Amino acid sequence: MTHPGRSGTSRGDLAPPVANGPTTPTVASFAGLELPAEVLRTLSELGVREPFPIQAATLPDALAGRDVLGRGRTGSGKTLAFGLPLLTRTAGRRAEPKQPLALILVPTRELAQQVAEALAPYAEALRLRMSTVVGGMPIGRQVAALRDGAEVVVATPGRLHDLIERKACRLGRVGITVLDEADQMCDLGFLPAVTEVLEQVHPDGQRMLFSATLDRDVDQLVRDHLRDPVVHSVDPSAGAVTTMDHHVLVVHGPDRYAVATEIAARDGRVLLFLDTKHAVDQLTRHLRASGVHAAALHSGKSQPQRTRTLAQFKNGRITVLVATNVAARGLHVDDLDLVVNVDPPTDPKDYVHRAGRTARAGESGSVVTLVLAGQRREMSRLMAGAGIEPTVTKVRSGEAELSRITGAKSPSGTPLDGGPAAPRPKNTNAPFRGLGTSKDTSRGTGGKSRKAGEARKLAEARKAAMVRRGG
Repeated sequence: MTHPGRSGTSRGDLAPPVANGPTTPTVASFAGLELPAEVLRTLSELGVREPFPIQAATLPDALAGRDVLGRGRTGSGKTLAFGLPLLTRTAGRRAEPKQPLALILVPTRELAQQVAEALAPYAEALRLRMSTVVGGMPIGRQVAALRDGAEVVVATPGRLHDLIERKACRLGRVGITVLDEADQMCDLGFLPAVTEVLEQVHPDGQRMLFSATLDRDVDQLVRDHLRDPVVHSVDPSAGAVTTMDHHVLVVHGPDRYAVATEIAARDGRVLLFLDTKHAVDQLTRHLRASGVHAAALHSGKSQPQRTRTLAQFKNGRITVLVATNVAARGLHVDDLDLVVNVDPPTDPKDYVHRAGRTARAGESGSVVTLVLAGQRREMSRLMAGAGIEPTVTKVRSGEAELSRITGAKSPSGTPLDGGPAAPRPKNTNAPFRGLGTSKDTSRGTGGKSRKAGEARKLAEARKAAMVRRGG
């Protein structure tokens, strides 16, 4: 494998040289690693006692300066797997204005903020300055932070590109580069931007790439930009999640909205996925009118709104998060034990990433997907593609079986925003717009209604595609 511009022996003032030779053995404890005392003390203070498998596997090689290719499902502990080596190998150095020393590139704003929050205590202990560079936030503040000097930058590709174009950031002194959720960055169309970044960082720097899957564009990134990488894969398949229960609930079309409402009214937090922003907003309004503490998260919300909503969901003020795929990556919430696909995902990768919001870091959780009778065959194919064998159950709102699987219960019916109480939707013949359509939802409505439904379904499919590309 050749890497133009990466074969030189001089690494200047970069982090210590890479280690050659075989893969370093995994470790059973953080104490067995050559981590600074400040990092070990912070780990202890935060109650982080033993490394997760992906950390135990990759930390020795990453600390030695090797290029690392890590494959593991989201929630497996990747942030510390790359973050601790990056911070440790950057410690003791000072960045010049506009010239960071280490870069973590991620696909979404939420993931950028989450990574920065997770690494902040360790960076502070090592007296390293971190800056988060994402869209949707004032660019002037980010320019100022880079001008003041930041050793570590956590960024999304689009905003980093803007700052480079403004000459507010130069990457030539970046000695450690991390690509987190690389498959998602490629799926969102960021491959050219990522390639541009990798061509600008120091050619002899360390690169670490972490991804749930290693196919197509990700494989090309590895071939072109990683040098003799050590490969660590902790999961045999991205979809083989042993700590999750997977359920497909077959519902009657007109009852689908009521089923979703009763699941949302359960005790404990729940994350509901729908395909379109309109559907998310409509369901959120209905839930709040039913007495459920719900909030919406999608690309139509400003970044401060999205940040506030996530904070409220994490601290328990909001118990139900209704979201488009914008939340399918990067969202980590402790004790989130239920994810519901109100709108079924359209491909196996979407399913895996939505499901990855629960059962994180070895905890258990359940993933529930609502389907109409006409969608069962398509859903079976999708599940097979994800390597999952779900439990399939026919349910109706108000039934004990629905409560047994999801904890569903009747909502209080007391509106949260001062408006009228939401009517119970079970007996309506019209399916909730955005919750999908099928043959049995238009039965008895006439050809005109069927055509309108088909047109609506096509429009919503287009919206969903736009959300996946940009949300």
